[in-house]
Amino acid sequence: MKSSTHTDNRGLLYTNRTDKWWVEPLWTGFGFMCFVIYTTWAMFQANNYWWSDGQAGFGGYLSPFYSPLIFVKESVVGGAPIEHSWFGSWPSWWPKLVPASPAILILAGPLSFRMTCYYYRKFYYRAYFMSPPGCSVKGVENKKYKGETALLVFQNLHRFTLYLALGIILVLTYDAILSFFQGGRFGVGIGSIILTINPILLAGYTFGCHAFRHLTGGNKDCFTCPNGKPKFRYRIWKSVSWLNGRHMMWAWVSMIWVAFTDIYVRMVASGYWVDINTWNN
Repeated sequence: MKSSTHTDNRGLLYTNRTDKWWVEPLWTGFGFMCFVIYTTWAMFQANNYWWSDGQAGFGGYLSPFYSPLIFVKESVVGGAPIEHSWFGSWPSWWPKLVPASPAILILAGPLSFRMTCYYYRKFYYRAYFMSPPGCSVKGVENKKYKGETALLVFQNLHRFTLYLALGIILVLTYDAILSFFQGGRFGVGIGSIILTINPILLAGYTFGCHAFRHLTGGNKDCFTCPNGKPKFRYRIWKSVSWLNGRHMMWAWVSMIWVAFTDIYVRMVASGYWVDINTWNN
C-alpha cells in the first residue's frame, strides 16, 4: 500500500493547485520588465526632462528620473538651465561613448533601494528565477543554494540604501515646490500636481518598508511605559506597520507614478502635450 505523502516527480512546475497561480508572477514580472525597459530608455535620452514657460526666474518641471541634477549639459533640447545644476556644466572628462545624461549619475540610488526591497526580491525571485514561482509550486531546485550569504549578499545593503531613498524624497519634494513656480511666479499646473503626488507616493512606499519599520521600533523588546500607556515611538511604529501591511500596493503605485511623471514632463517638454496651468491664463 502506497503512502499518501510520497514525493511527486512529475516535472517542473507540477502542482495540485487548481487556481491560476501563474497569473501573479507572470504579470508582476512583465510589469516590472516594462518599467526597467522604459527607465533605461529614458535614462539614455538625456533630453526633454525639463519644462518651463520660458520666462526668466526659478521654477519649472523636472523629471524625477533626472533629479537631482548633478551636472547639466548646455544647449540640450528640453534640458534644464545651468543654474539648476548642483555642480555646473557637464565635465569635459566624461567618456564620449556614454551619453551625457544626468539620469545616469543618480538612478542607481533609488533603483538599488527597490531592487533590494524585500517585496521586490519576493516577486522577481518568483517571476524570473522560479525560486519558487508560487506557493506550493515546485521551482528550480539547487541544493547548493546559499541564500543571500554568497552571490546575493548585496541584498543586505537594503538597510543602507534606505537613507538614499529618504534623501531622494527630500529632493523630489523640493522639485515639487519649484513646480508651482514659473519665472518666479506662483501658480498651479497639471504638472505641478503630478510632481507633488510623486514624493507622497514614494514616501508611502519608503516609510512602509521593512528596513524603516525596524528602524522605528523593530529593534525594541518593549514599547510600553510602567503604567501600560504606549510610548510615542510605539505610535510611530504602529503607523509604519500600517504602511508596511500595504507595502505591495505602495510599491506598484509609486513605481507606476514615477514613470508616468517622467512621461508627462517628457511629453510636455517635447510639445506633444500642453500643460494646463494658471500661468498662461
